[in-house]
Amino acid sequence: MREQLLRSQTRSTCVPELIPALLSFFLDEEIRRRQSCSNRRPSLFHGSSVPPAYLMKGFALLFLVFLSINCAFGNYPRAKNVTWKSTNFKTILTWEPKPSADYSYTVEFSAIGMDKERSPYCIRSSNTVCDLSHSSADLRACYTADVLSEPPLGVSSDLTEFPHTSSPQFCPYKDTDIGKPDFELKMNDDKTVTMLHVRDPLTALFEGDRQLTIRDIFSDQLQYKVTYWRNGSTGKKIYNSKSSLIELRDLDRGQSYCFYVQAYIPSRSIDKQLGEISDTNCSNNDGQSFLGAYSVPVIAVLVLFILLVIGIVIAVAVVCCKRWRKAQIKRERVPRQDV
Repeated sequence: MREQLLRSQTRSTCVPELIPALLSFFLDEEIRRRQSCSNRRPSLFHGSSVPPAYLMKGFALLFLVFLSINCAFGNYPRAKNVTWKSTNFKTILTWEPKPSADYSYTVEFSAIGMDKERSPYCIRSSNTVCDLSHSSADLRACYTADVLSEPPLGVSSDLTEFPHTSSPQFCPYKDTDIGKPDFELKMNDDKTVTMLHVRDPLTALFEGDRQLTIRDIFSDQLQYKVTYWRNGSTGKKIYNSKSSLIELRDLDRGQSYCFYVQAYIPSRSIDKQLGEISDTNCSNNDGQSFLGAYSVPVIAVLVLFILLVIGIVIAVAVVCCKRWRKAQIKRERVPRQDV
């Protein structure tokens, strides 16, 4: 039996073939014990305590049960927190913990109802991430993945099934997050229309040599939600556009406005309809009218100030004029003395 144990340990830490050998060994021991007991005289305290041999056999049986359970479910830690992370169809499967040198991870995935396959870059790996962006070719299908705990590369095992953890269901078309778009602000010649040129975010998918955008994937289901407000104001307005070229005509001329944009897909579930918010861009107020540059109270104060200055100038001019005339009259009344 010792030789059999040594042979099993050289192949794997799980040794189910030892169980029959151990049972046979303990059965032989029990037969020999009964034969020896039959030749002895009964003791007064016979049966009052548990013989040490029984205790050892009990522990051995418990060990066999533990060993059989360990062999049935594998002796490698299972992966935890298996999660999908996907933005613009860049799809990553993540999990924990980082494996030790004694085991590794393998990822198997499949569309619902299809056969499982292994990702070629995630077989007996020490990583805790697996890029499945190009493995989910059918974007409208739903997928599941299993993370298996297996021996490291080059190490064999007697296990036929390895412990694994399954992922939640993931549907790329419905579940991938949409990243923030970029856009440019422009005005028409007469400053009556503000135009936003939105650049559709690129995806991780290619068609030949061309990288696809989210517009290529979602087509006319893709809209853009524009949030805008007058610079310095807290009140915000929303405008939805089915086009990447957005025109806003209800803005006050000469005013500066701020904008941000996000993708909007109404066909999705509510928590997945809106994409990431873009950076905020504000229009400048170059060439705006005087009335557009200042509020009514400021203009009123300026008008009053100008009128006050004009009044002061007129008053000073009148006073100076009167004094000059008085001085002239006095000079005319003084008689001239002949020399």
